[in-house]
Formats: sequence, structure tokens, C-alpha cells
Amino acid sequence: MKNSAILLLRCPDRKGLDAAIADFIYWHGGDILHFEQHQAGEERFYLARVEWDLEGFEFDLKDFPKWFAPIAEEFSIRWRITRSHYRPRVAILVSKYDHCLVDLLYRQRIGELACEIPLMISNHPDAKRHADFHDIPFHLIPVTKESKPEAERWQIELLRQNNIELVVLARYMQVLSREFIEQYPQQIINIHHSFLPAFVGAKPHQQAFDRGVKIIGATAHYVTEVLDDGPIIEQAVARISHRDTIEDLVQKGRDLEKVVLSRAVRWHIENRILLYGNKTVIFE
Repeated sequence: MKNSAILLLRCPDRKGLDAAIADFIYWHGGDILHFEQHQAGEERFYLARVEWDLEGFEFDLKDFPKWFAPIAEEFSIRWRITRSHYRPRVAILVSKYDHCLVDLLYRQRIGELACEIPLMISNHPDAKRHADFHDIPFHLIPVTKESKPEAERWQIELLRQNNIELVVLARYMQVLSREFIEQYPQQIINIHHSFLPAFVGAKPHQQAFDRGVKIIGATAHYVTEVLDDGPIIEQAVARISHRDTIEDLVQKGRDLEKVVLSRAVRWHIENRILLYGNKTVIFE
């Protein structure tokens, strides 16, 4: 496993930024492995991801804020740093549809998703068998219109007790309240079909079939107060023809949702995403 540091930066663009950051790492004994940067918007706002080998780096990362402070102040940099081998703690919320859940659990088990999954929460009992198979604590919290505030308080308390850093909605068919979302800004990822906003409400695949769509898709995004309108992380599409039945649309949609959600989760836990306005920048 690599022993490297990952630094994410955001600030107004200025000449000399790349050189200042690279020189800082070099003069303190670091060997840069990856350095990607992007200028966003008309004002060319600077976003960057830098990864370097910690072998021979002359101070511990806990002291990084003190050493990096002069550069951060000079360029007005907002930043965060982590080790590449750090495994964030992820909670999965799911309802009855389990295709995204099973895919995430498998990818985590084989090491493709470098994270810990200390709990699973559902408003239905159906997914418990998957939690039991993977030895993950399962919490059944039914949700009704009347019980939703209490259910969310229970959910938030469980997330806090388990020090959760990312919440994944793996086809969790409940709309989260503003109070819930405010507890985890830019730390909740959702997946849904990409018919929106065209086919809203029940039976979107039936609506799409009746309309004769030629593509079907899936979208993973960060959750915000505006329903299904958060910064998009990943999308994918598949072609549809007149030969496809409603069942074909559903099956193709499931396949897309699994891949799109797993990519979004992996990029988040690997610290490859930076936000600019309502957009994401994904570093390779």
C-alpha cells in the first residue's frame, strides 16, 4: 500500500501557484507522484490535487498546517490533506432495491473501495440478509410521514456514534430533510435514473417506454436541499431501441446505476473530487 499524502486545494488563480506548491514539497523531502490542476470559470479559479511519497518527507503530516500556513495565507488557499491509505467510514442507506448495495459491498470486500462500512440502515427488512452475509450491523428504521423526524434523529445519532464520514444512498427511497443534509454537507451521495426532470414520479421506466426514449441513463450526485439537483459526480448512458421492453429498460438501468454509483463513491473516498459552484472537478 502506498505511503503517500494527498493535498486538495482551492483558491483564486495566481501566477506561481504550481511552483510554490511543488517547491514546498520538494524542499521538505517529498517526491511528487501526481500533480493535477484546473482553472475553473471565467475568473479561472484554481483547483488542484497533489500526491507525494512520504518516504523521506521531513515532518509528520500532523504538523503540516504549521509548515504550510505561509503559502496558504499568501495565496488564500483553502485546503485539506490526508494519507492515501486512510480508509473513511461509510454508511449505506438502502430500501428494497438491492442491486447497488450488493455491488458496493462486493467492491469493498475485494478492496476496490478502500473504506470501512460499519453500519447499514434501511426502512425495510429486505437488505438484512446482505448485511448479515458481510457481517455489517444492520439497523431497521421504518419511516412514515408521521415518524420521519424521529426516524431521522435516530439515523443521525447512529451516524455520529459510528463516526461516519460519507453517507451513500444506495437506492434509499426516502427524501432526506434539510436538517439531515445540513449535518453532512458534501458527504451524501445519491444515485437515480437520468430521466429527470423529464419523467418525474412513479413508474419512470413505463413513462420512458411510452415516450419511446432512445437512451437510458444514471446519475450520481451530492445531495443538497434541492431534490436531485446537487453537484453531479458521474453519469452514464445506454442505447435503447424499439426492440427493448420495459423489463429491458429496467435491467439496463440497474447496470448503469451500479457502475455510476461505485465510481462516484470511489472517487470520493480517494479524494479526487473538488467542488466549484454547483459543479464537480474530478481528478484522475
